[in-house]
Amino acid sequence: MQVDILNPDKTLFSGEAQVVTLPGIKGSFQILNNHAPLISSLTSGKLVIENGTEKQSFDITGGIVEVLKNKIVVLV
Repeated sequence: MQVDILNPDKTLFSGEAQVVTLPGIKGSFQILNNHAPLISSLTSGKLVIENGTEKQSFDITGGIVEVLKNKIVVLV
């Protein structure tokens, strides 16, 4: 899946991922390949991107995520 993490100033991450874990308002959730379309609010916590054995994490203070056609856009 293509993942883009954006803030008002710059792109924090742009690349491929197999699993993305996000801090949702009612608890954390994961997005996998071919996930159904989704728009959700995010709260403060850790956003984790996994691609094989590689993991990257970002501490966020909230935002919005959109999932559509194997593309994830996170606005933080």
